[in-house]
Amino acid sequence: METLKVLYQNHLNRKRAKNVTPQVKKSKRSFWGNVILGVFLLAMGFLFFFPVVYMISQSLKPMNEMFIFPPKLIVSQPTLDNYLDFTNVLANTIVPVTRSLFNSLFVVVVGSIGHIVIASLCAYPLAKYKFPGSAFFNQLIVYSLMFNATVTMIPNFLTIARMGMLDTQWAIIIPGFASTLGLYLMKNFMEQIPDSLIEAAQIDGAGYFRIHFTIIMPVVKPALVTAFILVFQSFWTNTGDKFIYDETQKGFAYVVGQLANGKVSGVGASYAGISSASAVIMFLVPLVVFLIMQNNVVSTMATSGMKE
Repeated sequence: METLKVLYQNHLNRKRAKNVTPQVKKSKRSFWGNVILGVFLLAMGFLFFFPVVYMISQSLKPMNEMFIFPPKLIVSQPTLDNYLDFTNVLANTIVPVTRSLFNSLFVVVVGSIGHIVIASLCAYPLAKYKFPGSAFFNQLIVYSLMFNATVTMIPNFLTIARMGMLDTQWAIIIPGFASTLGLYLMKNFMEQIPDSLIEAAQIDGAGYFRIHFTIIMPVVKPALVTAFILVFQSFWTNTGDKFIYDETQKGFAYVVGQLANGKVSGVGASYAGISSASAVIMFLVPLVVFLIMQNNVVSTMATSGMKE
């Protein structure tokens, strides 16, 4: 693999040399153009951040502020009672909350990793090899992104039922393996990899799987991380109530959804505060994963991009 190492090191040296003396293009916008652009970006940032602020503020409101009209954006007397009520209700559920968390973690971990491995294995030949029907499969992947998950719900149910996977976590995991979003992202990213890098590995005697896992996968790490974030969020928020009917097999998202809708006995009128607290909790987990992965995406984009 000496030829491959030398080729890859030369490519990294060229990228570092370009980053040492970057050519900064002078903006042609005027002062007022920059002011208008700044105001527009601030307005758009506030527009996208407003739901998050309102959701957190709503979860901290006491009951006497919860139903005030018109509603207040910022809570006057913040309290953690809604979160305490949320934990108290979870502690009194028929199925232990630890069981629901384990079910969700199993689905998220196995589903996300499995999707990344399968999608990358499918994306590599579609991106770097020409075979009969490759153009058709590429177009089919693009068209599949147009379909909503509701459209494929009945075919998925019939397939899972025939496979005998109803009332198991595999009823959620298996359809997630077939998602084409991660496949589409990784295929487009793999197309940017120079063919000379793969040819050098083949000359040194590397097989298809070794090229894929030791060369292609590290290079397309930004696409892998992006696909992982999207798939993680999809699995985390999937209640699976259309495929799983056994209460002991349902995930944390289903339990939280029942609390948010006031369908748990003993909640009473406080379900509005519990609903707000549960929405924040369900939102924080994907947010933390995104923030951790975002730094990884930025760093790998800057150091391992292969496009000249």
